Amino acid sequence: MAPTREELRAHLLRTMIAGDVATPRQNNLLHYRRMANGDPYYQFGLEFKRSYTERDILEIMVERCGVSADPMHLYGDDTIDPELTIDALEAMAARVGLAARRRENVVIATGHPATLTPVYQALSRALTEAGCRVLTPAAGWEYQVETSHGREARRLVYADGGVAMLEGDDGRTHHTHDAAPMNTMLDALNGTDAPGTPPEYTGEANSREWPDLAIADHGWAGAAGQAGIDAVGFADCNDPALFVGAAEGKITVVVPLDDGVSPHHYAPLTAYLLARAGLG
Repeated sequence: MAPTREELRAHLLRTMIAGDVATPRQNNLLHYRRMANGDPYYQFGLEFKRSYTERDILEIMVERCGVSADPMHLYGDDTIDPELTIDALEAMAARVGLAARRRENVVIATGHPATLTPVYQALSRALTEAGCRVLTPAAGWEYQVETSHGREARRLVYADGGVAMLEGDDGRTHHTHDAAPMNTMLDALNGTDAPGTPPEYTGEANSREWPDLAIADHGWAGAAGQAGIDAVGFADCNDPALFVGAAEGKITVVVPLDDGVSPHHYAPLTAYLLARAGLG
């Protein structure tokens, strides 16, 4: 049973998915500063229309995520407005519901496989049952990343339901901000060295295997939005790039939430999302 809006709000606060969250304020501000300085790791594959100062980014995060507006709040906990979370969740549900009615092509991917995978798998099942195609290009593609242990391999894999994520040589899935895996998926779908222009929408799902919708987070969502694909997904209060991308119109919907809580805590949020999309 999907919760009511009031029940979901109480659950978000109780589990710290929103409200007073565990993401430290100093970590938020550090990420805002790094994004403002042009660090690609914090830009999630997006190319912004203008430069942003740390203060600019803070103002966007206050408006779209609900972090503290006090520029002198430098340490301690930060906040996510649960009303903004639910409003964005409803906007995401509207776009997912439209995808189901149109039987669109969809790509689904996460940089938080340890926590958010069940949410994406539930969306994948519901969309597949509605007649959508969940695309799974470039499975097995590998590249090297820098870690605290030196250079390590990462491989593009798909969990049940066609949810893209990265796996290491240790067989474990890994957190990532990188846009490269999504860009590789789009390259494979387009059949060229760079993502091309998607076909114009004609009232039906695309006849070729190009995504109409990306449901994702981190660089997976940023790269899709940069390529002109409707991108909806989730972002924490220390991940400003998608919120700035949404402010510029490159990202369709960003749901603000703590993306690192226990996976089972997202079940009521998932039920609410599916019900609002007409897929519950």
